[in-house]
Amino acid sequence: SSGVGLALCRRLLEEDGRIHLCIACRNAEKSEATRDLILATHPAAQVSTVEVDLGNLASVLRVARELRCRFQRLDFVYLNAGIMPNPHVNFKALWHGLRTGKLIHMLSTAEGIMTQTDRLNGDGLQEVFATNLFGHFILVRQLESLLCGKEKPSRLIWTSSSNARESAFSLSDYQHAKGRESYSSSKYATDLTSVVLNRKFNKQGLYSSVVCPGLVMSNMTYRILPVFLWKLLMPVMWLIRFFTKTYTLTPYNGAEAHVWLFKQKPECLDALVKYHSCTSGLGKRFVEPRKIDVDEETAEKFYQKLLELEKQTIEKYSDLLD
Repeated sequence: SSGVGLALCRRLLEEDGRIHLCIACRNAEKSEATRDLILATHPAAQVSTVEVDLGNLASVLRVARELRCRFQRLDFVYLNAGIMPNPHVNFKALWHGLRTGKLIHMLSTAEGIMTQTDRLNGDGLQEVFATNLFGHFILVRQLESLLCGKEKPSRLIWTSSSNARESAFSLSDYQHAKGRESYSSSKYATDLTSVVLNRKFNKQGLYSSVVCPGLVMSNMTYRILPVFLWKLLMPVMWLIRFFTKTYTLTPYNGAEAHVWLFKQKPECLDALVKYHSCTSGLGKRFVEPRKIDVDEETAEKFYQKLLELEKQTIEKYSDLLD
């Protein structure tokens, strides 16, 4: 309903005003408000809404059933929902990065300077894992009948992050219950999932890609530091952009890779690449492909764990299935 998601909706309609957009948000009022904002600038657009909380499995299964009733196929599914609860900045690590010359790298990836405090949700899952990955995974699995079709490919486009790091992820603790970098872990898990989905579903006409929007000033970002600090830091951040091209800063810029993928033929894309939204120091937008740092054997093992968890979910909520 805001940030990169809203910017993406507007930019997709700028590319092709004939598409039908279906906005999925947790809050029905926000969905309708977002729809009104889009129609204000694109009055002829086809825009519908559905209500879904990706961190609530019953909600995911209900919306999947609704979408199967409303649509015959889906061409693109942008998997953009994400949370970063209770973020904390390690200022000591920032100072160390300044002294060791690693500050720019740390600021562009948040490596070593950002931690979160996670918790269990109503389904007994770690909240960040459930919202950032598993809810999306269940949704995709439930929508396979609308996605897989050899006559015309369908696309999954996951919003990952430059903060997705193998060091934050563990197969033995894939929900990241024992760590303090749940966001990074969930985004690395997203990269793993996309790699396996391509291997298993490309022949059925379903292609998966991951993107990084860069550092975008959004509601999620503003929760990391007090607002007055962000205002003080903004001139510095505009300056850093000359050295770090992933400082996209605005949601419009952050959606660059999402929109670029909308125009590409999926058969020509590399399944082991993450597409980064970038902005030059002078504000020129572009997309940079970077190899994903994943081990395909680990990806397969993780996918099997997701299937096991999915089986438990289906058994628990069998009454919500067709």
